[in-house]
Amino acid sequence: MTVSLEVAEGVGTLRLDRPPMNALDIATQDRLKELAEEATRREDVRAVVVYGGEKVFAAGADIKEMQEMDHTAMVLRARALQDSFTAVARIPKPVVAAVTGYALGGGCELALCADFRIAGDNAKLGQPEILLGLIPGAGGTQRLARLVGPSKAKDLIFTGRMVKAEEAREIGLVDRVVPADEVYTQAHAWAARLAQGPALALRAAKESIDTGLETDLDTGLAIERNWFAGLFATEDRERGMRSFVAEGPGKAKFL
Repeated sequence: MTVSLEVAEGVGTLRLDRPPMNALDIATQDRLKELAEEATRREDVRAVVVYGGEKVFAAGADIKEMQEMDHTAMVLRARALQDSFTAVARIPKPVVAAVTGYALGGGCELALCADFRIAGDNAKLGQPEILLGLIPGAGGTQRLARLVGPSKAKDLIFTGRMVKAEEAREIGLVDRVVPADEVYTQAHAWAARLAQGPALALRAAKESIDTGLETDLDTGLAIERNWFAGLFATEDRERGMRSFVAEGPGKAKFL
């Protein structure tokens, strides 16, 4: 299998495994969607790490496969391509991308689907599709602009240039840079800590932020208000407030 889902300590690791560069061919895209949807359903998965291995995250689409596709073939495929990445973005649980080596094209777009990105000091990220006479097609023009702003996104997409880890952190493309051999360990620790938290509240926070960014402020506030009030019906809210009153902040156990 080119993608696997391994679960430990409440953390599901979506592991890309298509040597040597984890090129995202159609079979890999479809498997990624399948496993992202499984991670969404499974109650034992409370947070997710997306990881490509020690040497490379994902170097982009399978260009040889794409070269054989004409306009009609891509019209029929483009939605499924986007849907495979959107399935990761819509996992209603905390998701962290653990980025080592190259994260280019579709690889960068996959990292953009996470809530948080931890990159190794050897990471290089970019959207080089323009060098092929194309634009990003798996969400890059949309998610990158929302993350780093339109001007920085246009710089990366118009030029197709790669950015090293430190520049990626400076522009907000990644959130933390660590030694390459610590990337997965730190990403798993981030996910494992959140896996101990209140699952419904984390889901509510993620949906409120993500959905609110796509709409106007008043609608976003309504989404927040409804989730906020709804959480008062949950056992986690009762447990959290009871613990706060009895023991002080940060002591509640949600599992």
